[in-house]
Amino acid sequence: MPSWAVHGTGQPGQGVVALAEQVERDGGHALAVYQEPVGGHWHIFCILPMERVEATPYQRDLSPTHVKRLQDVVKKIDRFVDPIVVMSPGPGRYWTPNGNHRRSVLAKLKGRSIPAILVPEPEVAFQILALNTEKAHNLKEKSLEVIRMYRGLTEAEPEHGEGDYAFQFEAPHFISLGILYERNKRFSGGAFAPILRRVDRFLTGKFPRTLPVREERADQVAAADVALAAVVARLKKRGLNHPYVKTFVLSRATPLTRARKTLPSFEQTFARLAENLEAFDVAKVRYEDVHRAAVVAPAAGD
Repeated sequence: MPSWAVHGTGQPGQGVVALAEQVERDGGHALAVYQEPVGGHWHIFCILPMERVEATPYQRDLSPTHVKRLQDVVKKIDRFVDPIVVMSPGPGRYWTPNGNHRRSVLAKLKGRSIPAILVPEPEVAFQILALNTEKAHNLKEKSLEVIRMYRGLTEAEPEHGEGDYAFQFEAPHFISLGILYERNKRFSGGAFAPILRRVDRFLTGKFPRTLPVREERADQVAAADVALAAVVARLKKRGLNHPYVKTFVLSRATPLTRARKTLPSFEQTFARLAENLEAFDVAKVRYEDVHRAAVVAPAAGD
């Protein structure tokens, strides 16, 4: 007889029972097998050894500030009250797509076990990553998380493509930006995001074919960024050091306008943008123009 309680209509499938048994063999404790209240899917509530639990390979990086804040709260109330979500890629291993900051806090506090909700379907981990609300994503975190998922899926699901995981990726420009942030964590993604949102689209084809196209798109954006940096350097040499100057230059050089009904392709947009930046006349820019634009703060290409 199993040691765990069963809550739900009917009985869990053999795969769920086998996973609960795996938890016991791995030194944990399956406390309950239950149906969650929305879709009626079977989950396992369990206690897992800390050394068995790690972040998914696609997880965004930990925020030291958020870890410190959580740690202070846990110490203040003197208890750990939020189970993490985990899935198992195989016996003895558990990945958390939602809860890595909490896992890190418990590790810092020398916790030897951690309460978890174990989801039997590994593919759901990607959906949970997309919906992760433990700490709000910024643009860099979201983009890096998406490209890590993308690379993982290229190896694990080579017969699938971007359209199959559109929900998990959320928006195509996160893929292109993710590659750029991989190359340079200080890349000016916020400056280019408004343009990318308008012209980047999910690619057709399987991941092994589309990944090189994504790399080429990142190359185009990077080339535009080099041209942009050269313009900003010339403006700074003239004494124009306004913090909005980079976005101002992009807003003047973009080939996209609000009036355009038919947008150019990604490749056409960034080829033309690079040309416009190369030809940008810094002598015509006045400090008051940049300052006035910053007050209104229109997004480049939006």
